[in-house]
Amino acid sequence: MATSDRSIFEKFSNWATKFTGSSYAFLGAVAIVVIWAVSGPVFNYSETWQLVINTGTTIITFLMVFLIQKSQNKDSKAIQIKLNELIAANEKASNRIVDIEDLTEKELDQLHCYYEKLADFAEEDEDIHASHSIDAAKRNQDYKHEFFKRKHEEWLSKQKK
Repeated sequence: MATSDRSIFEKFSNWATKFTGSSYAFLGAVAIVVIWAVSGPVFNYSETWQLVINTGTTIITFLMVFLIQKSQNKDSKAIQIKLNELIAANEKASNRIVDIEDLTEKELDQLHCYYEKLADFAEEDEDIHASHSIDAAKRNQDYKHEFFKRKHEEWLSKQKK
């Protein structure tokens, strides 16, 4: 994507995110606090002196929350796209996992439990190259169901004779 397509806010937020995460920003913040602390005796540690640092830090914190959230949203979206590409490119990966970030917390917890089970299967498996995926588990479940159904039907037919 060309940089000319970015809005002014996008450019500013990218710059501000990089700057505020730098050592220069940290050193600047430390310098401001030191200057404020040293100026305490000059202002007789007045309420106005305290109000300056309280108000300043509150405003900066308030604005940084939105800046950090924007940065997190962008990073999260980029990571999701990269993960989706890896899932799509891997022939053994289940495409059902693409875009699971849209699921509810409860649905994600269910998937998490399922993958914990897959991890347990993988630990028990002697072949480290064996694949345990949702699709493989579904095929296995379908096979078991069909096998049970066939055996049950055989049992029923024997009972009728």
